Amino acid sequence: MTSLPQDKLDALTKRFDSIEAALSAGPSAEQFVRLSKEYAELEPIVRPIQTYRKMLSELAAAEELAASGDREMAQMAEAEIEELGPRIEAAVREIRVLLLPRDAADERSVILEVRGGTGGDEAALFAGDLLRMYQRYADLMGWKFTLMEESPGEMGGYKEVVANISGKGVYAKLKFESGVHRVQRVPATESQGRIHTSAATVAVLPEVEDIDIEIKAEDIRIDTMRSSGAGGQHVNTTDSAVRITHLPTGIVVTASQKSQHQNRATAMKVLQARLFEEQRHARDSARSEARKEQVGSGDRSERIRTYNFPQGRVTDHRINLTLYKLDKVIAGEALGELVDALITENQAAQLAAMEGIS
Repeated sequence: MTSLPQDKLDALTKRFDSIEAALSAGPSAEQFVRLSKEYAELEPIVRPIQTYRKMLSELAAAEELAASGDREMAQMAEAEIEELGPRIEAAVREIRVLLLPRDAADERSVILEVRGGTGGDEAALFAGDLLRMYQRYADLMGWKFTLMEESPGEMGGYKEVVANISGKGVYAKLKFESGVHRVQRVPATESQGRIHTSAATVAVLPEVEDIDIEIKAEDIRIDTMRSSGAGGQHVNTTDSAVRITHLPTGIVVTASQKSQHQNRATAMKVLQARLFEEQRHARDSARSEARKEQVGSGDRSERIRTYNFPQGRVTDHRINLTLYKLDKVIAGEALGELVDALITENQAAQLAAMEGIS
């Protein structure tokens, strides 16, 4: 049976018990908020530890009974030992995963950016499909989905679109979606019925607070310009669109909705998220490479996932997983199967690294 670091389990359990006692003692409002947050963070790991240790006690009692010499009682004890073994092993596996170092950004909301890559109009249409997939998945997860900025494609879909997905643990679920997504299908614009391959890029950035990233006024240039539109009465005739350039990094963010004030706030929010993620990559480049968060150029060859419509399959190339339920994945209904598989694979890689397994 794989062992667990009992000293660490003792420390977690002791801290949890002390917080529970402090909360029962009627702390001040400020202390209550702080303790409640820590309690909520510890409970998901301490409860399985308590269950695990209870099973260990039951196992010890059963083993003692099995050695008592009473034949009937020994048979009952042997049956209990046989039942407890797999349950304890499962508990050990669960706790080992729970003890893995957590990404500090996992609980955050995200900024989702989807851009059409190689493939022209078809790439823009596919970018629209991906956006709807994430929107539906967000709905199923109970998250709030807000469109922040959009640049429509000429035949539909999006050249570029930015959305905010807010809720608990959004980044933990969606962080592995960053990369190049490839589609193989007969485009609506194709009259000869030929299968085309196109691509779109997805970037998932953890949302940040003002305290996370300080942007100095002298480090940015803000330009206003006339919003572009499809024509007619919806074309904005005032300079409401905003473009912010971060001079030290060269990052450029634009927002072109109706309100200049809102555009400025939106562009700053996206800029903060991009700078925050850049800092995270700089601090831990090995982790970012392992998680394959780099989007790349949008070329077909840099894909992380392929959506093959003629065969009705979706393949995630990082974990060699293929699902023959493309319609449900692209509708957001089965996206969770890919998301959960990627999380499990990452956890397995972390465990292997901790144990020195190549």
